[in-house]
Amino acid sequence: MAHVYTSSKKAAARRSRRADNGNELTWEIARFFPAQGQWTEDEYLSLEDHYGAHIRVELSEGRLEVLPMPTEPHQLILAFLWKYLERFVELHAPGVVLFSGTRVRLRLRTEVKFREPDVVYMSAKHASRRHKEFWDGADLVMEVVSGDAKDRIRDWKTKPVEYAAAGIPEYWIVDPEKKVIRVLTLKGRSYRRHGDFKPGSRATSVLLPGFAVAVDEVLAAGSA
Repeated sequence: MAHVYTSSKKAAARRSRRADNGNELTWEIARFFPAQGQWTEDEYLSLEDHYGAHIRVELSEGRLEVLPMPTEPHQLILAFLWKYLERFVELHAPGVVLFSGTRVRLRLRTEVKFREPDVVYMSAKHASRRHKEFWDGADLVMEVVSGDAKDRIRDWKTKPVEYAAAGIPEYWIVDPEKKVIRVLTLKGRSYRRHGDFKPGSRATSVLLPGFAVAVDEVLAAGSA
């Protein structure tokens, strides 16, 4: 997909000549999309009007970032965490827990970004921040780190800065490769590390007292 937005007009026109029936893409329309670095919030949100289905793309600094296709282990871990958190929330912390595909709008000082965390939680008292197309922030987000190098940098380095600046109280980084769950909690405008939880321990939440998951069970979910 990234090629669609970065192709030159000449290359796009050349590809368009290959579209000799209604089942092939007309690449020439790429000329009508913004260049990387110039995408606005409205243009990003209107992508589905053109494609008719949800696409795995985030918006950062006016650029579209195409997300890697999740593997089965990634999805199994995501599903485990979502179910575990959903059960806890039903009993102890009224709110909504959703999974990958939910856009979260991050209002930073100089720009607006959109991310799609693997698991997101919004408490009932912040229900007004939930909208049909996206949420304005969240109370807790979780990311399951994939093996893709860019994804690892994004989850470990970039998103902690963004999520903290947007005022998200808690961020969980679940890394099957490192076999660790890092829990970050907001202190002012930045995160402090609540803990790096490894096999044999239970990762705990500051935001949701009593919520804890065994790291061994999370990792084992990826090989179910």
